[in-house]
Amino acid sequence: MQKLSEQEVIRRKALERLKELGINPYPAEEFVVTHTPEEAKRDYSPEEEQEEMSMAGRLMMKRVMGKASFAELKTPDGKMQLYISRDEICPEEDKTLYNEVFKRLLDIGDFIGVKGKLFTTKTGEITLRVSSLKLLSKSLRPLPIVKVDADGTVHDAFSDPELRYRQRYVDLIVNPDVSSIFVKRSKMISAVRRFFDDRGWMEVETPILQPIHGGAAARPFKTHHNTLDTDLYLRIANELYLKRLIVGGYKGVYEIGKMFRNEGMDRTHNPEFTLLEVYIAYKDYFWMMSMVESLLEEVAFKATGSTLVTFDGHDIDFKGPYRRLTMMDAIEQYSGVDVSGMNEEELRKVCKEFHIDVDNTMGTGKLIDEIFGEKVEPHLIQPTFITDYPIEMTPLAKKHRSKEGLVERFELFVAGKELANAYSELNDPIDQRARFEEQLRLAERGDEEAMALDNDFLRAMEYGMPPTSGLGIGMDRLAMLLTGQTSIQEVLFFPQMKPERKG
Repeated sequence: MQKLSEQEVIRRKALERLKELGINPYPAEEFVVTHTPEEAKRDYSPEEEQEEMSMAGRLMMKRVMGKASFAELKTPDGKMQLYISRDEICPEEDKTLYNEVFKRLLDIGDFIGVKGKLFTTKTGEITLRVSSLKLLSKSLRPLPIVKVDADGTVHDAFSDPELRYRQRYVDLIVNPDVSSIFVKRSKMISAVRRFFDDRGWMEVETPILQPIHGGAAARPFKTHHNTLDTDLYLRIANELYLKRLIVGGYKGVYEIGKMFRNEGMDRTHNPEFTLLEVYIAYKDYFWMMSMVESLLEEVAFKATGSTLVTFDGHDIDFKGPYRRLTMMDAIEQYSGVDVSGMNEEELRKVCKEFHIDVDNTMGTGKLIDEIFGEKVEPHLIQPTFITDYPIEMTPLAKKHRSKEGLVERFELFVAGKELANAYSELNDPIDQRARFEEQLRLAERGDEEAMALDNDFLRAMEYGMPPTSGLGIGMDRLAMLLTGQTSIQEVLFFPQMKPERKG
């Protein structure tokens, strides 16, 4: 049996009393809203005759003063002060709506609909003089009421991250700044779509359940399809399917979708995350760097009103051009060691000197990546392209046109973290098969993130894939940067959490 608090018991009794009075606490009929608070205030002129308007939202404050009271209505678009007079909302013969329903049975958090006209109070606040009031939905749990005193000190804040992430619905109600984060995120994604659509590239959808986990180096989630009697994987990337569409003849395709990686969780990683991938035929990674600069500059401005954002104490400017640095030059610049041309044994010695933990499953590519992550990444605060990666690190990228042992790849780093990853895509099916086979050898050594061999993708490439450049951007990390949030949980409505403890 559900254990109720004292306040919850009181609200349930109020619910029953409302029913006794013939008031449906959850009416089905439409309540027509004519104005939002912002619209009403914007168009208000005290010198003009006021029209009647209707609004709906949560009752967030109630100050009863005898025959008249003030209240606050909160809507997704703002707040409106309400003036409620007993004699105006009740018929002469029955004052129950005010004396019992409004004063005793309506609670903070209830949804109400009101009609009335605007006026200005003696303190100068635009207020709705309510002529009719209707209960639209009864709230059975009390909201945490956040209070700010005259000194600006916050009391009774709903600030515990554990509660906020589990009960995002409450977080959005009582912490107004939280909603603005997700409004910016929505604008960000809309701006990305407009940028690509305006250039004639097509948004597509590819499978989330895949027979082979390909397109990235990551541990997948595994499931089983009973009817087909086959194992499937939640996608770790959509790259190989999008490339199939380039083979099929599209000039440019993109997808913004959920990816799933069965890996650790921290302030920048969630097992379910949103990834943008885009592939454009007849382009290379140099072109893609310029496109990314234009994209992020436009998206930052449309989402925030500026290309300059503040993140973790740093002012970061998304206006291009961005600094460009090869991976080997970056390692040498920030560590003092030139690792280009080193074999696996030599790289292990460097890792040992730098006190970097490595294991026997790591080949040369992963060892270089560990050195880069330890010695370089924390210094890359302003947007920086790191280019020209070892071939072992990137089995899906084209070999560098002039540098032996490297591929045409870049990653964009901002605030010390990877934001984007792009290649001149490998379109040689024979080379691609050899790269996949090398990944199989790494898997045999115990590398759980090694890519699987995808024969259907190789078959598609054998039909011919044009020169192509591809890009992936972590949309959650971009949202973090644009909203100044240092935890990925702050930009996800419902981040992954441990199971809630009972009792």
